[in-house]
Amino acid sequence: DTMEKANWHPYPVLTKRSSLMTRYLRERYGNGHAPPHIWLGVSVEDAKNVVRLKHLQAAPASIKFVSFEPLIGPVGTVDLAGIQWAIVGGESGPKAQPMAEEWAIELLDQCRAAKVAFFFKQWGGVRPKTGGRLLRGREWNQYPSASNQKISALTTAE
Repeated sequence: DTMEKANWHPYPVLTKRSSLMTRYLRERYGNGHAPPHIWLGVSVEDAKNVVRLKHLQAAPASIKFVSFEPLIGPVGTVDLAGIQWAIVGGESGPKAQPMAEEWAIELLDQCRAAKVAFFFKQWGGVRPKTGGRLLRGREWNQYPSASNQKISALTTAE
């Protein structure tokens, strides 16, 4: 209720329980959609969790995003239809598993082809900032538009 009333803030809501999210949204909004300032996302760490994308795509939301983090394995080719934003990042903490560069590049290329905003959060490591934020020699800081455009504020050149 509070998020719906405070429509001047974007609220990114992220879950691994994607089927529960979709069910909740249908119960709450019926045939309608969640308000456009409430962004809904799922976490996908590797190929075995890609099914969460299908749940997200079925969710009645205006802005949908996927957080490929902590990326602990390759994801492969994914269907990004209806997705406005992708976040990619490695795992951090004392027992962090390394993220392979090719996994991140594969997702970057798919996002660019699908015109999905791409945000590279971190390489990960013992501390979140250990590996930095550069991918292909630059920072990727794209965000979705609240008006449901594919890519809005690009803070770096294509």
